[in-house]
Amino acid sequence: MTATTLGRTASPKIEKLIVERWSPRAFDGSEVPQEDLDAILEAAGWAPSAYNVQPWTFLYAKKGDANWDLFLSQLVEFNQGWAQSGSVLVYVVSDKLMRSDKGNSDNHSHSFDAGAAWALAALQAQALGYHTHGMTGIKFGEAEAALGIPEDHRLEAAFVIGRKGDKEILPDYLQEREAPVGRKPLAEIARAGKFA
Repeated sequence: MTATTLGRTASPKIEKLIVERWSPRAFDGSEVPQEDLDAILEAAGWAPSAYNVQPWTFLYAKKGDANWDLFLSQLVEFNQGWAQSGSVLVYVVSDKLMRSDKGNSDNHSHSFDAGAAWALAALQAQALGYHTHGMTGIKFGEAEAALGIPEDHRLEAAFVIGRKGDKEILPDYLQEREAPVGRKPLAEIARAGKFA
């Protein structure tokens, strides 16, 4: 049995919020109240992590604040073009070390754990009526210095938060892509047993 939402087909056992989440590029630029942003980022902090070290940090700028232009400028030009209509721009940073009073050691899963946190942020935003769009189109190598990220941390990705806007604000070639897309079938992403 399957269910269809937004033209997407999924098992009816899948939480509707998950199926309805998608990544638009057209945002209306309206303000995200700090209370909502705090809820989105707090939800991200509830993600599971190895040894519960919670290796993520979220750096954010709200449209029009003192950091907005700096944050926007650290995206590649293509992403700057559409992300400027967003309301909040967030950079996801992970700590490459497991820190303890016994010393520091490499954290093998820091990126994996930060990815889990981003996913929860995206779902919480969706639950509050916002959309998100994650991206790795960042000026890596430049952005770390501009954002003051220490060498023992890794800049993972960025994401935009906002309310979905009219796709007419986008260039023609992006307007055509401004819709939810399907996913690979389960048989292509899951296997019982060994990889090969």
